[in-house]
Formats: sequence, structure tokens, C-alpha cells
Amino acid sequence: MTVALTGGTVLASLDPPALSRADVVVDGGRVTSLGAAPEGATRVDCTGCLVIPGNVNAHMHLYSALARGMPYALQPPANFVQILQRVWWRLDRALDADGVRASALAGGMDALLTGTTTLVDHHASPNAIEGSLDVIAEALDEIGLRSVLCYEVTDRDGPERAVAGVEENRRFLKAGWPLARGTVGAHASFTLSEETLAACAEVARDAGVGVHVHVAEDAADERDAQARFGERVVDRLARQGVLAEGALLAHCVHVDAGEIEAIRDAGATVAHNPRSNMNNSVGRAPVVALGEGVALGTDGIGADMFAETKTAYWRSREESVFASASWPLARLARGATVAGRAFGEPGLGRIEPGAPADLVVLEYTDVTPATDANIPWHWLFGMGAHHVRDVMVAGEMVVADRLLTRVDQEELAAKAREQAERLWERMDEIPAHPFQPEGDG
Repeated sequence: MTVALTGGTVLASLDPPALSRADVVVDGGRVTSLGAAPEGATRVDCTGCLVIPGNVNAHMHLYSALARGMPYALQPPANFVQILQRVWWRLDRALDADGVRASALAGGMDALLTGTTTLVDHHASPNAIEGSLDVIAEALDEIGLRSVLCYEVTDRDGPERAVAGVEENRRFLKAGWPLARGTVGAHASFTLSEETLAACAEVARDAGVGVHVHVAEDAADERDAQARFGERVVDRLARQGVLAEGALLAHCVHVDAGEIEAIRDAGATVAHNPRSNMNNSVGRAPVVALGEGVALGTDGIGADMFAETKTAYWRSREESVFASASWPLARLARGATVAGRAFGEPGLGRIEPGAPADLVVLEYTDVTPATDANIPWHWLFGMGAHHVRDVMVAGEMVVADRLLTRVDQEELAAKAREQAERLWERMDEIPAHPFQPEGDG
């Protein structure tokens, strides 16, 4: 069926920004033309609206979706490692298959309703590893969301679970989900043995994909690498064959000049998560020095990429008055490149003939003129997730008039609340995780 989004203004590209007045014609899951809608096409009136490429979240933790408002009874954490020990490493151990599914549905709903069409997710459920990525893929497929998935391999829960995590990545990479692809997940250098990191690199190399890994989010990661191996985190990843063009390195807050140079030389992508970094008080990533290889993610603080781009810009503006308004849009485009590589779709993140029809319609009333030159300022100081009206993924309208089209979102939310209460009760029985990085005694 041919569908035409008619009468709107089209932001066909984020990097560089390119605006035009055109109808967007979609057929077979792809954009077929920008111009006049053909006779017989099903028309979606977008008069007065802005049609943009769907946002890509380059680093997400869907398993955190049920943590919003979660009660906390332990001693307050005093640093990043304690946040992991007392919050996130308790939550992931409380997850079972039902909790994984509910988290994926709740987080996926949040993504679609805020204009995010692709999630690059990093999953952990050490007591429900086998098949967990299929549970997520099925849940996201149910609501119509595109994703790139991996399991977070780590040694913090023992060697058997580390092996199981490697095998879950290996297995999922051979799966055939229409809207999901795989990569290899690894937690962080400080929870990975040499053998486990090597196994992750091997699976990624054999499958022709990259490793999605946390890098120097906190200084404890660097201290551990130096204490155990006498080298910095990025140097260790390079030695193990992880640092490559397809690698996705989350955070990179505490990398030094030599590591930055190595990341840039490898062509790896850094997923910058400014709101999470601020929330965890870990510092600010050297995004200017890291260059054009930076994408944006939320690290599980919701899925609203409009909010993330604004925070990224304001943080960079705080550092330098010369920070460019177009910079965060270019970082969104880099995230689309990452997802497009996983799907073999170089046009992902653009509205052009042949590109996947992953689009968002914003009911955005521009009270000042919008041009190629000033659309970044509209994005940062005008647009927001509250403007999202319709969302299309692979040519299907999965959000129409602010409602999910494939499922009853009120029923989804009600079931999520039930699973959240169950998850919180299970967490009450789980103590703080005992794992401790080297060099932090």
C-alpha cells in the first residue's frame, strides 16, 4: 500500500540539516519519493507539521524501565561503584523473563511516544540469560520498534553466567527477527576477565559485528585496568581486538589523550549519555576531543532523545560559548549510522528515496521562520517530545494521533505497573552486590 504524508515540511537530513516542502511517499517499508503524492495513495494530512527522521538512541538499558519511582532502603551510595552494587546489580538479578518482557514493552512504548524509532539496547538479567534477547525482540516487534540488541557479558556473577552471556550473544546473532539485529555486549573492563573479554571479541569477529561495551564511565574502570593489567581501558580493548570501527563505546568519560587518539584512529563510535553522567556524578566526556565519532544515548534514563540532545548541547555550551547548535543533530545522525550499519541500511536516519521509512510527524508550530541554517535552534529551543503526533517504522504507522496502533497502551501500562511491584518485592530480598573493582579498596 502506498502512503503519502502530505502538506508538511520535511527535515530530510540532520547532518547537514535540509528542509523542504514536499509530500513523503512510502511504499514497501521505504521512502519512494519526495514530491507530489501520487493518485490513489492513502494520505496522511501533515499540514502545519514537521516530518523528521526517527530518532536513534545509541545506548539504552531497557531493563531499567520499571525502576522509575523504585523504593530504596539501603545505605545511600556514596560513589558510582556503590550505585551499581546497591541499585542496578540488584535490579538485574531480580529480573525474570516476565520482568524482561514488561521492561521492554514499557521502555519501547516510551521510545515510540517520544519519537525514537530505534533503540541500541544493552541488556542484563543474570538469573534469566538464555533466550532473554528473544524476549526483548518479540516485545519490541509487538509494538513495532526497531532495535539492535546485545547481552551484557560480565564476570561479576561468576564464570558460568559469563559463558552463558557470551552464548546468548552468539545465539541471537543467528536469529532472524525482522526489526531486530544483534551485536556483542560486554559490561566494562573492570568486570571482565581476560578470557571473557577475548571470548566477546571472538564472537564479534566471527559474526562481523562490533562489541558494545561501557568504557571509563567512572575513574574506577581506569584504576582497575591499571591495577590488573598495567594499562588503560582503551589500550586493553585494543590489545584484545575489541577496539575497531564497529565498536560502540559507551560513556568514555575518563579516557585520556592517548585513548582518545586510539578511539578516533579506530573509527569506533562513542555513545555519549550526558543526563546519566550528570545523574551519577561521574564527570563530563571529552566530546569535542572525541570528534565526529560521537553518538547520543540515554543510558536508560527514559528514551526521549529530544531531551538528550538538549542536555548534550547545554553541557557543551557550558564548557564553551562556541559550541555549535548543529552539533547534537549531527550526533543523532551518527547514531543512525550505527543502527544503519547493523541493518545494512545506509539510508537509515534520512528521508530520501530508498531509505527505510522510519519517520516522525511533529505538530510543531514554528512561530518564527525555519530554514536549513536555523532549524537546529528550533530543535533545541522549540521542539520536544510533546510535539510527537505520529510515528512510522519500516513504513507502518505505529503511533497515530499520539496512541500506539498495535497494542492498547493503557493495558500495557497497567501490566507494567503490576510487574514493577513484583520486581521491587523481589529486589527487597537481594543484598548489595559484593563485586569490587581492583584499585578501589
